[in-house]
Amino acid sequence: MKAERFMELLGADFYTGVPDSQLKALCDCLTAVYGTDPMHHVIAANEGNAVGLAAGYYLATGKTAAVYLQNSGEGNIINPAASLCNEQVYGIPVIFVVGWRGEPGVHDEPQHIYQGAVTLKLLEDMDIASCVIGPETSEEEMATKATEFRALLAQGKQVAFVVRKGALAYDGKVSYANGFTMRREEIIRRIIAVSGDDPIVSTTGKASRELFELREAAGEGHERDFLTVGSMGHSSSIALGIALQRPEKKVWIIDGDGAALMHMGALAVLGAIKPRNVVHIIINNGAHESVGGQPTAASRIDLAAIARGCGYPNAVSVDSFGELDRALREAKGKSELTLIEAKCAIGARSDLGRPTTTARENMQNFMSNLQGE
Repeated sequence: MKAERFMELLGADFYTGVPDSQLKALCDCLTAVYGTDPMHHVIAANEGNAVGLAAGYYLATGKTAAVYLQNSGEGNIINPAASLCNEQVYGIPVIFVVGWRGEPGVHDEPQHIYQGAVTLKLLEDMDIASCVIGPETSEEEMATKATEFRALLAQGKQVAFVVRKGALAYDGKVSYANGFTMRREEIIRRIIAVSGDDPIVSTTGKASRELFELREAAGEGHERDFLTVGSMGHSSSIALGIALQRPEKKVWIIDGDGAALMHMGALAVLGAIKPRNVVHIIINNGAHESVGGQPTAASRIDLAAIARGCGYPNAVSVDSFGELDRALREAKGKSELTLIEAKCAIGARSDLGRPTTTARENMQNFMSNLQGE
């Protein structure tokens, strides 16, 4: 089904959410039609944020908003969906569009397997009526379900269209770029060179994939790296938990701008505790690149200033390799919490692979190395 027709059948005039590769056709279509005009389309920091926006839109207009998300974000919508929007509370209607990663019987990455298995059950448990949209779903079937769902929305209920791989298509071309020149893979290569044998916690998505391949290319093992799969936005919290228990280790965080935005409260906790053995690097390309390149709010904010406001003793922003190398060396030599925002271009190698070890193997090797076993 064409994304344009899907949007027409949804009947929404306001969209908000977190981009998903399974919903790339919809996200690209939204970008082409609305861009980031906040009257019609807001790319949220996290999925719960999107539900709040949808609730505010309804309060102001009496109309129902559409919230799009990958199914991994269902956990972030549970609180506002259950305690704000549910008909036993305010009864605020919301249309959810959920990308179904890890659908049973369809091969996917390990972080999606369990989430995919419980996707429909979680919606059912939240009393959200759902309909699965696949490549075989006709416009007539979609229109019939949309009409049925409108009756539920009128009762203050929420509904969800769960989108299978290949269900939506968009023929338009949308390109995402910025004016920065550093490439993320080269940034990570330089972090590896300076960090030496120190442990690294890397965020979900292409950053972890590039870290893995750089180690492979250098003939190195992966025992120093914890490759965070899933749990977007929590790498810095994982690293803080490690750093507090192993103060003799300098812990490096390779974070992304979308991930940092998703749970920005983690910066406040880090800044309040001020672990002296943490270097937090946010590679900021202003995009959700791992799921298509759609923009984040990070291109219009000062992450270093935010970190300083949260209590980080050291926070700098760099946009050249000379500045990056200097900041990395200084961070290596300091015994204070440091943040480095590295502004980089959008883009990755077309042949970028995925880790060939399992998540459990990565964890066990990392723990053994960390604990000196």
